[in-house]
Amino acid sequence: MKISFRRCFTLALLAGSLSSMSLAQDAAIPAWAEGLKTRLTASLVAATGAPLQIVAISETSFDGLIEVELDSGEKLFSDRTGEHLVTGDLFQATASGLVNLSAAARQKQIAGWVAAVPEDEMVIFTPEQTKASITVFTDVDCAYCRKLHGDIEAILELGIQVRYVAYPRGGEASEAYPKMISVWCSEDRKRSLTHAKNGQNLPNRECDNPVLRHYNLGNRIGISGTPALVLQDGTVIPGYLEPAQLAGAVFGQ
Repeated sequence: MKISFRRCFTLALLAGSLSSMSLAQDAAIPAWAEGLKTRLTASLVAATGAPLQIVAISETSFDGLIEVELDSGEKLFSDRTGEHLVTGDLFQATASGLVNLSAAARQKQIAGWVAAVPEDEMVIFTPEQTKASITVFTDVDCAYCRKLHGDIEAILELGIQVRYVAYPRGGEASEAYPKMISVWCSEDRKRSLTHAKNGQNLPNRECDNPVLRHYNLGNRIGISGTPALVLQDGTVIPGYLEPAQLAGAVFGQ
């Protein structure tokens, strides 16, 4: 069991350990689950050798199956005793097919996390008439991030607002990390972001900035590459889309 747990949770735990976001507001441990939380925490720490926090425990529509959420955003399922654990998605069988309940809940959760990011922490390009918004986790050195930004005028003409948040691949060790701090600390973020994506050198700047917070949020969501597009309903689209493809995804065409 020790090997199995380590394989299942190591990446999620690393992502959670990077997060500097407070999870107190997400905490939801009902009184009946305190003993279960204690037992599961001890078992998982012993199995993985890494610190973790259980932030929520709730009953599911499957009688006797309990959902357990870790501070990394990873969700597990347990019986009421905490003796048995399973990973994976929970599905509901309906007359029209299988419904992925876990994916639906995850999508809603992501939408909430992204909506909680203050817009004054973002670099926002807004059309004359906004019909929809996307939030883009971006890296200034990423080729496809630059390609997407090259389409910015076409995207705005479609009525799509583009809200950039920072995701320097590799985090603080990334060559893009100080560049993105310089962008976010500039007086004109939009101009600086465009220059950086065009490969132009920027003056080195330092300030209280959200770059690492954005990066940690991306890890919590499960983003591993850029660009990563998050729609308003929490749908995550990895990679670049042509403007027409993007419009289809955003407007459901």
